[in-house]
Amino acid sequence: MVPGLLTYIKKVCIMRVGAISIYVSQPRKGVVMSRVQLALNVEDLDEAIAFYSKLFNTEPAKRKDGYANFAIAEPPLKLVLLQNPGQGGTINHLGVEVESSDKVHTEIARLTDEGLFTEEEMGTTCCFATQDKVWVTGPAGEKWEIYTVLADSETFGSTASCC
Repeated sequence: MVPGLLTYIKKVCIMRVGAISIYVSQPRKGVVMSRVQLALNVEDLDEAIAFYSKLFNTEPAKRKDGYANFAIAEPPLKLVLLQNPGQGGTINHLGVEVESSDKVHTEIARLTDEGLFTEEEMGTTCCFATQDKVWVTGPAGEKWEIYTVLADSETFGSTASCC
């Protein structure tokens, strides 16, 4: 585990996402848990995969042309790498993966009650997965998604800029 990363992630989630709970223990086998997602733009996908495989002591859960993701158990993190020449080293977007579409809909209602503008995408294909999701934008323009994966997909997304 990376020292201090779990503490940072917990602070970010509490600060930015409010009532969404993230679990800090190892997930039970077969149980989907909520976890923070960090999507990074990278210049060289192979170099980034090699680095993050060593950093988190795990291999990518999914790898496609220009894309990779890591499902890291401890700390609970979904790390997404998107090859975007000229944008390396920047955050593409942030997110929280939740266990079900019901949780996505619960969060849509909560965020709407909080007065936040939401952009909903149900059954959309993005990042080689079919997902239900809701987007909100933070005060500095940072994009956050709350989503659940419904199924894997062989295509990146329905639009070039799904993320």
